[in-house]
Amino acid sequence: MPDIFVNYRSADEDTGAVLIERELSRRFGSERVFRASKSIKIGRRFPQELLTAVRRSSVLIAVIGERWADARTAEGLRALDDPEDWTRREIVEAFESGALVVPVLIGRATRLGRHDLPPALAELADCQYRRLDTRNADGDLARIGDDLAESVPRLAEAEREIARGAAAGGEVDNQVGRVDGSVVQARDYTHRQSGGIGNVGGDVGTFINNASGPVQTGDGPQHNDLRNGGVHFNGDGGNYIERGTAQQRFNGRRTDRQDRDR
Repeated sequence: MPDIFVNYRSADEDTGAVLIERELSRRFGSERVFRASKSIKIGRRFPQELLTAVRRSSVLIAVIGERWADARTAEGLRALDDPEDWTRREIVEAFESGALVVPVLIGRATRLGRHDLPPALAELADCQYRRLDTRNADGDLARIGDDLAESVPRLAEAEREIARGAAAGGEVDNQVGRVDGSVVQARDYTHRQSGGIGNVGGDVGTFINNASGPVQTGDGPQHNDLRNGGVHFNGDGGNYIERGTAQQRFNGRRTDRQDRDR
């Protein structure tokens, strides 16, 4: 059941309505915020859905842009003067049901006076408004959400529940699908490593992570005992470090090169 109904005129400020609905949905939960094009399911009868949602909501946000009051019907009449205009009908229904009606002025839209409105909507001019300016969208949206949380206690509780769920980690939905063999699904994955190899695919060859002693990556035995003063290889050869000097041994012959850049 929605708590907030977002009322707007599509030929005026549908973008502003989307911004408001998404922010309030993020804070209070999507099911608590009604916006017609998002909330009415395919094939449902929109007149009944709209009126039912308005009557069940505690708040109606009237999104008002610069063209809101001057919109015209197909016959050329001012839309606000038409009793069948849905923007008008939703606001009238909200007043009749006792909902909190909050005008939100978008951009340079000015506050409406009673003389700008038909008698059925005159009360809208008396409602304290908020403003949404794209140059300060984050701050304006946060203020609207804060005001609603303060005015409607169950919205504040819904926000706390969402915060508690996020802190607890919530549930993990199964996204794996059908697989052959073994699979592991987890919420969080952390891999700590040195060497900067990152995330890779395919065969990366040999990767040594945090080695703390002699390492052999080829075939055959290796004896690397510096305390007894010797290195022994069986096989074609190899590279190793011995007391700051890079050593190479091939076919029984050893070559030395000072490692100045260690």
